[in-house]
Amino acid sequence: MIENINWYPGHMKKTRELIQENLKMVDLVIEVIDARIPVSSRNPIIDEIVKDKKRVIILNKSDLSDKTENQKWSDYFAAKGSLVLIMNCMSGGGVNQLYKLLAKEQDQKNEGQIRKKPLRMMIVGVPNVGKSSLINRMTGRKSTQTGDRPGVTKGKQWLTLTNNMQLLDTPGILWPKFEDPKAGLNLAFCGSIKDEVLDTATLAMELIGVLQAEYPAELMERYKLTEISETPLATMEDIAGKRGFILPGKRIDYERCAHAVLDEFRSGKIGNITLEKLSKQV
Repeated sequence: MIENINWYPGHMKKTRELIQENLKMVDLVIEVIDARIPVSSRNPIIDEIVKDKKRVIILNKSDLSDKTENQKWSDYFAAKGSLVLIMNCMSGGGVNQLYKLLAKEQDQKNEGQIRKKPLRMMIVGVPNVGKSSLINRMTGRKSTQTGDRPGVTKGKQWLTLTNNMQLLDTPGILWPKFEDPKAGLNLAFCGSIKDEVLDTATLAMELIGVLQAEYPAELMERYKLTEISETPLATMEDIAGKRGFILPGKRIDYERCAHAVLDEFRSGKIGNITLEKLSKQV
């Protein structure tokens, strides 16, 4: 297993300070998490900073995750006291429900007040969970950079929404050390840690190991395998053979195979997969 994945560049330290400084200025916090990894994509530092501030949890990338698990996680977080929405921020799925929820919160804030004030929100989350895609949907314009690479948003931005509510965007924040190595792996699988700092061939082999244990049918169908091999390495070599990822001398092109598997998992081509199932997490 890949161990000791640490990724804490300087701008993430600044993000923590930024959240702490601006928390008193907002009415609620919107936390975006990856529905495929609802535990690993929740930063414990954010819990520590936000504390009892009202929170909306967005289970994003629901189009890529297991729909049954989406509902289970939604019910779980709701039972813990958070407002929860299952969304696909890239396509805009769930945005109307979010607007209705926020409008209700704004009405509650202004109840009995002569001067009506706009709801002010802060959006937080680890890199690459879809914060920028959500903001673009909420503002109705290309207000922030988006991409499939973590760390795109560079500094705080106050944005005014179409209904005059105000939203503070923050860069993605990871934490200095992953107490559970599986959390680091899950974030790496989903692209929240830059591939450049990882051994992608080993990472892909680790992912194949998870998939052949939890989603063997999807893995077999995607790569036209007749059976699942005993080891992730053997399965990876079978995939490389099926795809023609072969170097001169009949050597396996592990790097090319690794990039294909990681890209196809992240884009949902292998199937609707949740790496952290509620029954195994709580």
